[in-house]
Amino acid sequence: MAYYNTNIKSIFKEFATSQKGLSNTAAEEKLAKFGKNSFEKTKKIGFFVKFLQQFKNIMIIILLLSAIISTTTAAVSHNTESLFEGLLIFAIVIINAIVGVFQEQKAENALSALEKKIEPFSKVFRNGNLINVKTSEVVVGDVVELKAGDAIPADIRIISCNQFKCDESSLTGESQPVEKFSNEITKQNVPLAEQFNMCFSGTTVVHGSATGVVVATGKDTEIGKIAKILTKTIKEKTPLEKNIDKLGKAITFAVLGIAVIVFIVQSITQKQTSFLDHLLTAVALAVAAIPESLPAVITIIMALGVEKLANQNAIVKKLSAVETLGCCNVICSDKTGTLTQNKMTVNGIYTNLKFQSKLEPIQNEKFIEIASTCISAKFNEKGEIFGDATEISIIQFLQNNNINCKNISNKFKILQINEFNSKTKIMSTVVEKDGKKSLFVKGAFDYIFPKCSQIEINGLVENFDKNLKNKIVKQNENFCENGERVLAFAYKRLETPSDDDLIFVGLVSISDPPKADAVKAVETSKRAGLKTIMITGDHPTTAFAIAKKLKIAKNKNEVLTGAELDKISVKQLSKIIENYSVFARVTPEHKLMIVKALKRNGKIVAMTGDGVNDAPSIRAANIGTAMGQTGTDVTKEVSDIIISDDNFSTIVVAIKQGRTIYQNITKTILFLMSTNIVEVLGIFVTSLVMPGNVFLTASQILFINLVTDSLPAFALGIEPPEPDIMTKKPRDPNKSILSGKTGSSIIYQGFIQSLLVLVMFVLSVKFFSEKQASTMVFMTICLMQIIHAINCKTEKSLFKINPFNNKFFNFSFIFLLLMILGVYFIPFFANLFSLVSLSGIEMLIVAICSISIIPLVEIGKIFIKQ
Repeated sequence: MAYYNTNIKSIFKEFATSQKGLSNTAAEEKLAKFGKNSFEKTKKIGFFVKFLQQFKNIMIIILLLSAIISTTTAAVSHNTESLFEGLLIFAIVIINAIVGVFQEQKAENALSALEKKIEPFSKVFRNGNLINVKTSEVVVGDVVELKAGDAIPADIRIISCNQFKCDESSLTGESQPVEKFSNEITKQNVPLAEQFNMCFSGTTVVHGSATGVVVATGKDTEIGKIAKILTKTIKEKTPLEKNIDKLGKAITFAVLGIAVIVFIVQSITQKQTSFLDHLLTAVALAVAAIPESLPAVITIIMALGVEKLANQNAIVKKLSAVETLGCCNVICSDKTGTLTQNKMTVNGIYTNLKFQSKLEPIQNEKFIEIASTCISAKFNEKGEIFGDATEISIIQFLQNNNINCKNISNKFKILQINEFNSKTKIMSTVVEKDGKKSLFVKGAFDYIFPKCSQIEINGLVENFDKNLKNKIVKQNENFCENGERVLAFAYKRLETPSDDDLIFVGLVSISDPPKADAVKAVETSKRAGLKTIMITGDHPTTAFAIAKKLKIAKNKNEVLTGAELDKISVKQLSKIIENYSVFARVTPEHKLMIVKALKRNGKIVAMTGDGVNDAPSIRAANIGTAMGQTGTDVTKEVSDIIISDDNFSTIVVAIKQGRTIYQNITKTILFLMSTNIVEVLGIFVTSLVMPGNVFLTASQILFINLVTDSLPAFALGIEPPEPDIMTKKPRDPNKSILSGKTGSSIIYQGFIQSLLVLVMFVLSVKFFSEKQASTMVFMTICLMQIIHAINCKTEKSLFKINPFNNKFFNFSFIFLLLMILGVYFIPFFANLFSLVSLSGIEMLIVAICSISIIPLVEIGKIFIKQ
């Protein structure tokens, strides 16, 4: 059926619905019959397929082939030791694969939980009441309410609308918003772009409001018909993951070169061992040296960090935003509801040239009429008010004065409502009473007052003179200096010739105190090298008063207004923007201008917003931040982060967590790379200098790799933040992760471990035996590396932190220690790994060399200061 050709009554009849919407029972039945209002998701890869994907790594494939050859050869020749070694390699490779699947599954689960947290809701009528339901549970026949900023949840036939416009560019390619109406279209075969009484899933409301009945959901919608194109998405790697991939490739080629040299040297010098043993050693060395688990570990670190942030009211939609958070150096924040409590309270009004506190009875009838009719807030059946916090405060003020807004507004016929406009800062209503039409206006003082040519005092209208104007301007300034939001009220008779001939009625002062934790969060931001910029539509004096309380600004010359922004370009603004911390009387276009100017100066900008017109600036920011409670669907859609509690302090928490995640990734990289160097250098050097001696066997190398590349690396990735993490400057996003202290630490810490082991091996071969020396090397590397993980918990001295503050790390350490000791003391495993018993003095040497890594690295930390 072409619903644009169909009248509303027929549609109601077809879907068994009405103006009041469906009953809960009918909605449940339709949901069960037609399914959820969503597209079919790509089938998840099963465990077995994920398991097989772990073997795509070329080094693992070579290792498996070598193990197959080794096992087959050993079975034919009845070589029990080689058979065990081959089977052990299989076991270790399978364990590594299982760990890889677990890591991947953990990351998927974290991101799946995140998707549930950001699931959108829609307003529908059920049993005659307007309620929020999950968009996925909207069904055909539902009557939906739509407002500016909403994402349209399904294909909808419009029932009624007011100045309703939709952005349909995602569906039709139409770049300009499309104005809609509710009338039936009689023309046949009308293209989508001209179906003006329909709105479609996947598009957004940019202006006005409407109600409509759902005629198609999910795959049956217009956009659902092309869902296959939309759902073929490829997971984009984050910049950090791409850098790690490049680093991994560079290490791979270097290690492969070393492995080839080791293979050639051992084949020439170690005639007592087979060609296959040399190949296994070289391949095992390459597998151990290449940090193939690093990308998976990084992904799960970020995914778990994202999950943790979601539990702290910061929903990160994109993993790449986690990296960017660590670099953020400017936070541009809305004032109302983010820095302030959004608990608006009317302190008093100024009418008839007199101030009246909220406790005094209102003595201006015209003010009551304008306040009661020039509103967009709504009442439900219980008498509760829904709408903008400013309007709610005015209604509550009237109610406290025993004034019923409904009774007042019922005396007027409301002909037109012009919603608040972010450019004009005005809302107006055209009303009719006793056959006379009037325009009621409320809004920002400095936008309304210049349009007023007269004033109403005690029911009489007078022309403005200079003295009267000065009194009102002074009163406005007094309100603003106390940090109060001021609204002006005015009206005009529509038969007057000019739009500017308004009659001034009065002012309302509304307080919205700063949030207590916002003050603390601003101070934390300063210590962390972050600049907080407050952006508001309020009067400059009000804005400065609040900014001063929040310690964002100290002087009035730190305030720049929208009018001043209109006179300069982005290039000019970028030259002076460092001097300002407050932007007042701004429009959404100004917010975009501010973002561009800051980015032009190389700043990493977090921008908050909630309205549909904020979407461009949120999209342009490095970290677009939407408000979860007051934010529109559009701003949430284009944002990187959704702050579910609309709180500035949560943004600071997110930045702290972003820094923590990045810091933990560097700790993981430091640990993996500094420990992997040991096996590579040890085998390489001994192959060249001591060609007849076995430094480590292939199975020993793989066991060490299993120990170091699993639990310790992951445990470091979930370390709690270090105490001083929010006292450091933001990191430079252009610098490599290996630049500075991380790169130099990898080198000296890897060198210390390698030197310790090599010296011990040389001396042990000389004073004990080759078998003893190889066992000592194996035990030392295993123990030293899990102990070295403690060093990697901080770039500072261990004595400045609590090294036991990570329970998972503690568990991992104990588990791996028992595992290593079990391999040595249990005869079956000792034989499997070619280990021999060590004397008391030999065990003491192993213990001393293993533990000495802590004091040696502590000394190194003193000298590595950059």
